[in-house]
Amino acid sequence: MFTNIKREFRTAFFLSLFTIAANLVEGVFSTILGQKDGTLALFGFGLDSFIEVISAVGISMMILRIARSPESPRSSFEITALRITGASFYLLTAGLVVTSVLNIIGGSRPETALSGLVISIISLSVMVFLYRAKLKVGRKLDSDPIIADANCTKTCIYMSVVLLASSLIYMLTGFAYIDVIGALGIAWFSFSEGREAFEKASGKEECHCE
Repeated sequence: MFTNIKREFRTAFFLSLFTIAANLVEGVFSTILGQKDGTLALFGFGLDSFIEVISAVGISMMILRIARSPESPRSSFEITALRITGASFYLLTAGLVVTSVLNIIGGSRPETALSGLVISIISLSVMVFLYRAKLKVGRKLDSDPIIADANCTKTCIYMSVVLLASSLIYMLTGFAYIDVIGALGIAWFSFSEGREAFEKASGKEECHCE
């Protein structure tokens, strides 16, 4: 039984490391292609991925701490990571809102939304896999924080859906402002994640978002 528990914690830690790697790759391609194609939603999606890396590092430390002592309080490193994550999400939200307004005033529109469509489909597949895998491990360990982390991965799924929808609609209709609407949708989820990060840092929640 003890061996099985150790194996499940190793799986949870591996999933966290995979999350970090996936978000790094996603962030690099999304920001580069978003800048190239003039797609604000994709560029914002990429910046969000980099912020998720900070959060995932904190979660990795959380898993290691729980594996050693399930009842131990959050470490100062975890709390600092949460606060940095929260502030970064707030900055991203403000940046996306301001840029969206400027794009509307300037009448900017993406050259293409194909990159956003492809990246959102890949991201959606990865995040659904991570959500199910983390939820399975959390239930086996009967760990509320790990289950909460799995549930919070839904936010990443929602962001992928927003990017997918805005990219697909733009490709089908050419509606100029759908990219801005998609960016504002990502901004809303970024704001929500920022608020949750600060709540977790202050100990109001046990959910550890990614």
